Amino acid sequence: MLSKEKIARINELSKKAKAGILSEEEAKERTLLRKEYLDTFRSTMRDTIEHVKVVDPNGNDVTPEKLKSIKKQRDFLN
Repeated sequence: MLSKEKIARINELSKKAKAGILSEEEAKERTLLRKEYLDTFRSTMRDTIEHVKVVDPNGNDVTPEKLKSIKKQRDFLN
């Protein structure tokens, strides 16, 4: 998870961009912070999805095969 300080900085730079007073250096910083934020989000989301088990109303495991194979690979590497 991205720190509160970094998220606050992203928001601060976005406000400056909307006001039209963002310097080139700040624009580069904003781009790097956004990339870090998205990478963290994607990693967290992927981890969450890989730990999901889908069960139908009858109690049968209906987890997609693709997800099952990803879980097997992950477990094999650990």
